[in-house]
Amino acid sequence: MAEGTYRAVSGGRIALQRRHYSASCREFSVRCPRLQLRSLSAATCSVWLAAYGLFVLSQNSMVLSAAIFITLIGLIVYLHFVKIDQESLLVIGSLGIQMTSSYASGKENTTFIEISQVKDVVINEAIYMQHLGAPVMDQDHTVLGSCTNRTQRVPVPGQLTSGSAPDPCQKDHL
Repeated sequence: MAEGTYRAVSGGRIALQRRHYSASCREFSVRCPRLQLRSLSAATCSVWLAAYGLFVLSQNSMVLSAAIFITLIGLIVYLHFVKIDQESLLVIGSLGIQMTSSYASGKENTTFIEISQVKDVVINEAIYMQHLGAPVMDQDHTVLGSCTNRTQRVPVPGQLTSGSAPDPCQKDHL
């Protein structure tokens, strides 16, 4: 198991783990730091200060109640649908590719692509803390996945296939 620490596009630290279970089975996992109390407090305070300013102007206590409600609902939505703590890409040569995202709320989202549907795999921006991007291509180099977040490349964790396919995220291949 090899582990490295890198910087994400946002500047935060992320940890990359590479595991080789066998010659045809590899796993790549990325973890980011947990939700920090400082950022949570800053967001909560800014919403509540804005609500207090509106309360002073309008003298309506519903503004304060709405601010508390919006803050709680926003935090629940953020933890359950946005904040990803860990992503992993498991490649099993004879079965397929499994992509897993673990959210801060404990929710996990797993996608499996059977090997019969995989012709070639190109990892571009392989794992970043918004989505797991592994564009899967067919024989005609048609991208079945998607390419996003082209601002900064993450170091390639390893070569998965010996075939060379064009980068589907380059302008001349879109």
